[in-house]
Amino acid sequence: MKAIHRRREALPAMLLLAPFLAAFLLFFLVPALQTFWLSLTDSSLTRTSAFVGLANYVTLVQDPSFWAALGNTFYFSLLTVIPLTLLGLVMALLVDRFSRAGPWLQGAFFLPFVLPISVMTLIADWMLQPSAGVVNHVLGMQRAWFADVHWAMPMVAIGTIWWTVGFNMLMFLAGLRNIPRELYEAAALDGARGWALFRHITWPQLKPVAWTALVLQLIASLKIFGQTYIMTTGGPYNTTRVTLHYMYETAFTQSDAGYAAAIATAFVIVVVLLSLLQGAIARRLGGAK
Repeated sequence: MKAIHRRREALPAMLLLAPFLAAFLLFFLVPALQTFWLSLTDSSLTRTSAFVGLANYVTLVQDPSFWAALGNTFYFSLLTVIPLTLLGLVMALLVDRFSRAGPWLQGAFFLPFVLPISVMTLIADWMLQPSAGVVNHVLGMQRAWFADVHWAMPMVAIGTIWWTVGFNMLMFLAGLRNIPRELYEAAALDGARGWALFRHITWPQLKPVAWTALVLQLIASLKIFGQTYIMTTGGPYNTTRVTLHYMYETAFTQSDAGYAAAIATAFVIVVVLLSLLQGAIARRLGGAK
């Protein structure tokens, strides 16, 4: 009788979970398994060839183009993850601090995030034009930023930061507004001001939000594709060709679906491992604190 009663109690929960589980199986798990199987074959976009085992992965380990693309992806992440998180925090503090101008600041900071990637890249390209661009006009230069091997990726990173920082700002702003005001009032009675309030109240309360923002931003930065594909097409000299761009070229330009699937599978493993590592570091630092 108890077992029957438990099943009846669990039935509503299972019915609520069923749509999510069905979507998860249909749109994530099954395609992931098919991609892994495809990576074990010598297939093109139009035909499925014989099973080759781990041959694609052996080729991948020895492929300098893959490692170069992966290095470019890490470089882009290095340029964006921490700046995006810090700028999001600073913007949230400004919006929360200036109550009258807060809504206007919030709208201004968040507005670029609603733009489609095509519009963002057009704005960036217009501002960085060698002869008529705003940036070169201000600096008194005529530099072709996207054609410079040293500046192409940093310029893509700056454009991405301007485009996406509004999301992190909203996350930190929500965290700030969830901090009980009584904590600030009690600290003010003890004479705490400015930096002391931030160090002892604001930052400890925002740490979980900061780690969440870092994890989400790391995953988003590792998955970069559209910005480099539209702005630089991977150039100059493949210095901005990232992992997903290399996978795209392998699949749709070279029509090597099996090897592209191996790139995708290996890259997913790298992203998962880095996310788990970052989560472990966050838990250890939180425990040490």
